[in-house]
Amino acid sequence: MNPDIQARLERFKSTPIDGQILKKLVEAGLTWLRANQQTVNLLNVFPVPDGDTGTNMVLTMQSAYNEIDSLAHHNVGQMAAAVSQGALMGARGNSGVILSQLWRGFARALHNQEILDGPSLVRAFAEARDTAYKGVVRPVEGTILTVAKDSATAAQAALRDTNNPYEILARVVPAADASVERTPELLPVLKQAGVVDSGGKGLFFILEGMLRYVYGEPLDTPTATVRPLSAMNLENAMGDIEPGQDFEVVVDFSPTKELDLQKFYAELETMGTSIQIGEGEGMYRMHIHVPTENRNKPVDYIMSLGTITKIAMENLLAQMESINRKSAGNRIELPNLEPGQIGVVSVSPGSGISRVFASLGVAAIVEGGQTMNPSIKDILDAFENLPTDKIIILPNNKNIILAAQQAKNVTVKKVYIIPTRNIPQGLAAMMHLNPDGDVEAVVSKMVKSIEDVMAIEITTATRTVEIDGVSVEQGQVIALVNGKLALSTGSVEESCLGALKKVDTAGHELITLFYGEDFTAAEANRIVDVVRAAYPAQEVELQDGGQPHYQFIISVE
Repeated sequence: MNPDIQARLERFKSTPIDGQILKKLVEAGLTWLRANQQTVNLLNVFPVPDGDTGTNMVLTMQSAYNEIDSLAHHNVGQMAAAVSQGALMGARGNSGVILSQLWRGFARALHNQEILDGPSLVRAFAEARDTAYKGVVRPVEGTILTVAKDSATAAQAALRDTNNPYEILARVVPAADASVERTPELLPVLKQAGVVDSGGKGLFFILEGMLRYVYGEPLDTPTATVRPLSAMNLENAMGDIEPGQDFEVVVDFSPTKELDLQKFYAELETMGTSIQIGEGEGMYRMHIHVPTENRNKPVDYIMSLGTITKIAMENLLAQMESINRKSAGNRIELPNLEPGQIGVVSVSPGSGISRVFASLGVAAIVEGGQTMNPSIKDILDAFENLPTDKIIILPNNKNIILAAQQAKNVTVKKVYIIPTRNIPQGLAAMMHLNPDGDVEAVVSKMVKSIEDVMAIEITTATRTVEIDGVSVEQGQVIALVNGKLALSTGSVEESCLGALKKVDTAGHELITLFYGEDFTAAEANRIVDVVRAAYPAQEVELQDGGQPHYQFIISVE
């Protein structure tokens, strides 16, 4: 071990972990996770533009830290309880919900405890593991759960040699790292995709960030990552604009020699935020948000590294004003809910889909879907003020079901979760809403209705991979049928027709195509005409869905 690090560890060994030290450790875990957020996001099994595990875990941890930021508690149990509460309310996606359960167990083991010593840290790791496993109906190994379990095991083993919590943490971090690297051996789909588990990797970064704080190592320089050009989520970056980010700069370039990614990141971090780097087609693409006075610095810097082929610079403030004006013009009118009626809360990824849900009678809409999973608090806020205690939630995404279930657990209202995993299932469920009916009967009909609907999603592959016998090249158009990768083709039209051939359309009457926000109405109408010609026995409808990332969401019912 580096002598300076060893000396710092020796100093920390005599510093009790009270509430304020725990706050510092939580902040360090958050900071290091955020620095490596894109690394976690890239660990996506399917080659679709929805790698959001890192984002979900960062937002969950940010909510946890926001809860404790101004607290002066020295009692470590009280501080841990506040961390747990913040994590729960801010939990997003399956990874965020499981992370919140880890914090819940951790806090439970430290109830009203003054300081965190070695034995209590070991108990907290064990209780965190147990609580997280209990919170998942069907625990799967090779995930964040496994990493939590292996971390608890390492903590218990370390206790045989030391009672010092910092030394125990120093044993846990490499064990967590090794556990992450083993996840593909436990979960075959990870091995197929050539990645480790993203949630487990996120948990490792949180623990490593805490240890880096103890060691005095930097927390703001990420492990350098480069993503495929097609996986650069520049649209989503617009949603994270912070004060002082006046311009968005995107530069395409070819370096004259091998790019030192770590140094490249470090230089860019002195200029701005929201940094993304993509590689493909023999060139690199750099994205950054900068204040006005720095708008030319990235260009000048990259010019010293190689040949620039394209520069794009946008005024973010002007863009945001335009987005806000558009949003105001797209407000959805929801039906009035009378006291005592059944209130349905639906998650929706696009304005057009939201309008359809509104026309079917939903009482509240939560914006969300791929890359933008809503938090437990978002879902809770949607129905807490509705004038009824009979609530039905339609998650409409497999990564939102856990958050909906946790929202159900923290309210006094009677809440029912319909396990809708996609938009077509949610729309099918809404066909059975009777606001004045018996809620149990309505729920039963909704659950039954989602069994028969078929969902097709058309998008662009973000990387080259082979999964379930389907070979995919980065940039090809792919189709998922009921969440499973079905085929890869050269065009949206081919993927639509190919996916429909894999569905039992003969047993269904209606095909509805919802086109995305980046797809033109003219091209959507052309493809619908082709589908109508291919399926004359079915009614074929076209709707403006407004969803991001997916050219089409297709419902067959």
